[in-house]
Amino acid sequence: MKIIILGAGQVGSNLAASLVSEANDITVVDLDAAKLAQLQERYDLRTLVGHGAHPGVLRAAGAQDADMLVAVTQSDETNMVACKLAATLFNVPTKIARIRASDYMQHPELFEAKNMAVDYTISPEQEITTYLRRLIDYPEALQVMDFADGRIRLVAVRAHGGFLVGHELRYLREHLHLLMRERAPLDKVDARVAAIYRQDRSIIPTGNTVVQEGDEVFFLAATENIRAVLKEIHRADQSVRRVMIAGGGNIGSRLAAALEDDYEVKLLEHNKQRAEQLAERLKQTLVLVGDATDEELLTQENVDEMDVFCALTNDDEDNIMSCLLAKRMGAGKVIALINRSSYVDLLQGGEIDVALSPAQATIGPLLTHIRRGDVTVVHSLRRGAAEALEAVVHGDEKSSKLVGRRIEQINLPEGASIGAILRGDEVIIAHHDTVIRAEDHLIIFVPNKRQVPQVERLFQVNLGFF
Repeated sequence: MKIIILGAGQVGSNLAASLVSEANDITVVDLDAAKLAQLQERYDLRTLVGHGAHPGVLRAAGAQDADMLVAVTQSDETNMVACKLAATLFNVPTKIARIRASDYMQHPELFEAKNMAVDYTISPEQEITTYLRRLIDYPEALQVMDFADGRIRLVAVRAHGGFLVGHELRYLREHLHLLMRERAPLDKVDARVAAIYRQDRSIIPTGNTVVQEGDEVFFLAATENIRAVLKEIHRADQSVRRVMIAGGGNIGSRLAAALEDDYEVKLLEHNKQRAEQLAERLKQTLVLVGDATDEELLTQENVDEMDVFCALTNDDEDNIMSCLLAKRMGAGKVIALINRSSYVDLLQGGEIDVALSPAQATIGPLLTHIRRGDVTVVHSLRRGAAEALEAVVHGDEKSSKLVGRRIEQINLPEGASIGAILRGDEVIIAHHDTVIRAEDHLIIFVPNKRQVPQVERLFQVNLGFF
């Protein structure tokens, strides 16, 4: 595909890095020549210095024969105008805009073809808020990703003290049945381990694989069974009741609003005027004026009693320091929002339980619209190295490489696995003898993103079908 990316910030750069390895023709446009030079040194792509909402710049970028425009600059207005120009002047088939202001998102009619002509919108703040909410709901988890409209979840968890630690994977299903037979029918209590990472090395899971303490385990299950499976892999110390949030910006305030009906929430904001505004808007959250790196303040506010501490300011160093301080003082799970991806790799899994990159949290929804075939959901995993996707099977036994075949007969790339299937309203955990039908939604774990094109080709339907 020929794709134009407007904006060479964290989101644009990460997207370009992800797509350029898949033989796409990428052009990145930005006003900052230095950022573009860094991108061009690292990747095989084209760059152009200019304003993304100027017709001449779009023409120079090749908009007249582009397949897609992805506008992810810091300015909502620039992104929307660029999409409108791409539609009106260049007839670009697919236009995606990053929209940060919730005010715009409350008026979806603005994005219709007759207005701003935005085919798909992404809201980084909302994506990150949703992601954080799931991490708080499942405190043992490192990542929680939704598929099938929330019916199926893929969860990454560090193996620690659960039944499965020291046992072979084949015992998981049997043990789940024993634990839950009084609460649900046996055929509905199931899970599939999609991948295991041991000291950053990928292990292809089989029934004989023994889970070891410290393994990073990715598993798929129906949403209602997630908590039961988590207990098999990670011993839960306590449930979450108290949450402290450092930073009252867009993400911090959204998260507080999302949590305050279900948890006891404290929000720290250093700007007094902003804190007063938040205190008026948030009904049950206790808003405090202060710096999250102030040890005395954290002591006064009983940070040692907090089940989860989230550092969500705009300053990476402040987020890192406040999380380290909160952890040392006795907070349970600590989560830091980190913009610099190099910091994320250094910090994840150490004293900081989860280091979250906004760019990585945002890239999945973008990839959903870029992947070939009928792909409905994409999640980027392990700092972009792996992917999990949901795709719809079309065709019949003659025209499709999937329909009518057992999973063990499908030529998947090495390490890739079909973990679950949504068939109508039924969630099916996939096993070697599961037969795939037309219109099934398959949830696939791909350990290396370079394998994604091979997976996409499996969903292609022969022309004879049409």
